[in-house]
Amino acid sequence: MTRAGAYLILLLAQALCALLFTSDILLSILGIYPTPLAWSTRELMEVGALVGLLLGLIFGALLVWRAFGDLHRAEARLERASVAFIDLLNARFDEWGLTAAERDVALFAIKGLTVQDIARLRQTSEGTVKAQTAAIYRKADVSGRPQLLSLFIEDMMGADRLDPSAGTDKAARFAAPRMEP
Repeated sequence: MTRAGAYLILLLAQALCALLFTSDILLSILGIYPTPLAWSTRELMEVGALVGLLLGLIFGALLVWRAFGDLHRAEARLERASVAFIDLLNARFDEWGLTAAERDVALFAIKGLTVQDIARLRQTSEGTVKAQTAAIYRKADVSGRPQLLSLFIEDMMGADRLDPSAGTDKAARFAAPRMEP
């Protein structure tokens, strides 16, 4: 059973149990006075509703506990992926021999900031940022931001492991995928 199905069953069971406990009040408000049930039957129904509510509370707590565990694991995976991406960026930046200023500009460019935004954040002229991006693209052996981004996407996807025949030359890295007949 899916988790959504379990939540739905739990919700319906608790609603029915709560309805049983509130039925006398609701019927009085609506002016409906049914024939009374035998006390033993009434007490069995109330005990059953109480057990249902308690089980609902227990299973609800377990589902919430499990959801928090899933959230914690997802956050941990996201943190590991973030650290791995930063490590990948730093390794590539070291490999290309980028200066500290070029690293900043490259990081802002990868984040998608415009030349104007990068210049404003770094408190430099747009010409300086353009020169730094040109140096970054030259050192990375790419022609622009899209290819720079594709290098990191390839690394994160493990493209070399998926297609060992691609080689490491620039043309092979950016070639269109081969279509098999």
